[in-house]
Amino acid sequence: MTVREASAEWHGTLKQGSGRLRLGSGVFEGAYSFPSRFENGPGTNPEELIAAAHAGCFSMALTAILGGEGHTPDNIYTTAKVHLGATTTGPTITRIELETEARVAGISAEDFERLAQKAKAACLVSRALAGVATITLKASLAT
Repeated sequence: MTVREASAEWHGTLKQGSGRLRLGSGVFEGAYSFPSRFENGPGTNPEELIAAAHAGCFSMALTAILGGEGHTPDNIYTTAKVHLGATTTGPTITRIELETEARVAGISAEDFERLAQKAKAACLVSRALAGVATITLKASLAT
């Protein structure tokens, strides 16, 4: 099986320090800090990268499931919103909202919704994030 890699480097204290996140492929490297993670400061954060991974994985899973049913999407656009909240154990990803819109000829809205829900359950990242209390999906066909 394929192995993917990323790295993080941190300097300084939690609130005043900063770090860099790097993808092993080299296609992304970005700064992160306490403000970029827990406030609205500049830079990226692990949760944003989880959101990107989830949106990408879901879109590919939906493409595969649609294809298995004989439908080839013209396009699929998915966003993922990762909610970070406070719990008794500390900061936690409390909810993820997936929203997808696709252009797929010859499929009913009901069938698309059913297949989108199936893709949500099959997506590798959805399964990896099984500890998140709530993962919702809003799926719609583009007109």
